[in-house]
Amino acid sequence: MAPAHGHGALAIGSCELLLDLARSRRILFFGGKGGVGKTTVSAATALALANEDRRVLLVSTDPAHNLGHLFNREIGPRPVRLAPGLDGLELDPAATVRDHMSDVSGALHSLMPVQMHAEIDKHVALSRDAPGMQEAAILEKMAEIVEQGRKDYEHVIFDTAPSGHTARLMALPEMMTAWTEGLIQRRERADRFAEFVRGLGSDSDMAEDIVGEKNSAAEKESRIRAILNRRRLKFAHLRDALADPELTSFVIVLVAERLPVMETIELHDQLRKAGLTIDCLVVNKRLPSGTGEFLEERRAQQEIHLHTLGETLPDVSSEHLDLVAKDIAGLTALQEFSQGLQD
Repeated sequence: MAPAHGHGALAIGSCELLLDLARSRRILFFGGKGGVGKTTVSAATALALANEDRRVLLVSTDPAHNLGHLFNREIGPRPVRLAPGLDGLELDPAATVRDHMSDVSGALHSLMPVQMHAEIDKHVALSRDAPGMQEAAILEKMAEIVEQGRKDYEHVIFDTAPSGHTARLMALPEMMTAWTEGLIQRRERADRFAEFVRGLGSDSDMAEDIVGEKNSAAEKESRIRAILNRRRLKFAHLRDALADPELTSFVIVLVAERLPVMETIELHDQLRKAGLTIDCLVVNKRLPSGTGEFLEERRAQQEIHLHTLGETLPDVSSEHLDLVAKDIAGLTALQEFSQGLQD
């Protein structure tokens, strides 16, 4: 493998731009079109950091579980040791939704009368398959991982699902923060209305009834506000972390073909709109030069697509990784690939 970097031009050398970026950020996301090698590049980067005696957590949000396939071992939702200094975990979207909905159901059961529990369970079951529920559940789990990961590790690296899913996920923290803040504001307006009713005087039967109901529900309202506030803070902390360019960066992995290049440009725009900083493009599986007429023609075709990429995103630096002869699977092969990032 002969890594290279530049702005569309190929300059033979190590992937120091990518590694310097990884060293300088606590949180690093790898995204891009499916099948371009996100898992391999993110894992190799994480391994390179771990080889420098840094504590690294590698997190996969891709339901395909490619991280486990890459390391040839079972990896679950809790951190497991993959190599010295490197832990990994895989978020299972279905299991994450089940856990999330179980928490929601438990909170609602504790707040509502027993006779309403069956109705609550019915609505929870229907909500499990609602559009956006999987993303919301994964987002909440990501917020927890980022918060705890920053305490336990020097770096948290995310290997994300294909572009469309990732773009929606990255836009959610701002939306969920605003939505939760709206719920809290509506609760506060209800509280102010109750205070107004109290001012109507003790002779008002309506005032007595409403205030009596309010007093009896005071503890419940307090618990609801506490739940909403915890949720708001969780999303707000994640939103702030993702938007901090000194803390977080996003790397887009692609191959030098027309559709991945077009999708990369679109993903770049979507992530920028969501407030994320994209500091590096990794062009993976580049055809080596001097490999015969057919492959030279394919390489020339790659250059055309990379010229489009460089003209459209001139301010984003890029790294180039040559196509290797064998599949990368297992820790030994991944160590060799990771070492190639530095050589």
